[in-house]
Amino acid sequence: MQWEDYRQSENLEDRRGSGGGFAGMPGGRGGVGIGTMVVLGLLGWALGIDPRLLIGGAELIGGIGGRPQTQETRRSSGPPQDEMGRFVSAVLAQNEDIWSKILPQQANIRYQPPRLVLFSGVDRSGCGTAQAAMGPFYCPADKKVYLDTSFFQEMQRKLGGGGDFAYAYVVGHEVGHHIQNLLGILPKANQIRERSSERDANAISVRIELQADCFAGVWAHNIQAMGRLDQGDIEEALRSAAAIGDDKLQQASQGVVVPDSFTHGSSAQRTKWFNVGFQSGSMQRCDTFRNPV
Repeated sequence: MQWEDYRQSENLEDRRGSGGGFAGMPGGRGGVGIGTMVVLGLLGWALGIDPRLLIGGAELIGGIGGRPQTQETRRSSGPPQDEMGRFVSAVLAQNEDIWSKILPQQANIRYQPPRLVLFSGVDRSGCGTAQAAMGPFYCPADKKVYLDTSFFQEMQRKLGGGGDFAYAYVVGHEVGHHIQNLLGILPKANQIRERSSERDANAISVRIELQADCFAGVWAHNIQAMGRLDQGDIEEALRSAAAIGDDKLQQASQGVVVPDSFTHGSSAQRTKWFNVGFQSGSMQRCDTFRNPV
């Protein structure tokens, strides 16, 4: 993926401490001391667990074998200087430039970009405490994406979903939730979920997440049209989508697959809907609520 010469987003908040890095891109603070929490974050993000429900469990985990992780908040005065920070900032800028064109053209609304918060370990969000154990998430209350970049390390080590475009796909997926929020889809879907049985609520969550995957595919379609993808980039994204399918994660963690408990979709569904967006470049094709998933 070609990102080094791209502009840096002004909508990135760098709250990380200094030092550390991740495989292939040194510079950002890594997962030292929070490995277990980040592994849980991978599962939490992929299984669609509400971050508010993870807070208690993450705090409990933090108390096992030592004191909980703390965060020394630091807001940078300018764009990040490390390779990790510059990568995320450039990917965010690409999302801004593409969605600023696509959303008015295809949905007749103006794009209002989210802010992306880079943090290490623990931070605060409009949806409560942000912790590495939550994985990347979008908070509709403050319209911000929260990302502890050590997630990328564990994504590569534990799930085999590494590579710069695979990491960009993660950012694109979370921006996809912001698109849903702007369209009014996310609040309506969450209202229905709150009134539904657990099984039905899970099914709605799957459709929410698959649509975000599809929107990430629409973004990828336009990145390719800009000539910024390298050979193998799309395969990286598809491998990552497959690696975090509910069926694969459940099989690995509990030895059995329970479709009624899916909240993000199977590996096949996630790759399918990313491809729908990527091949068509059309938001309208991403209607996972009216079409079979």
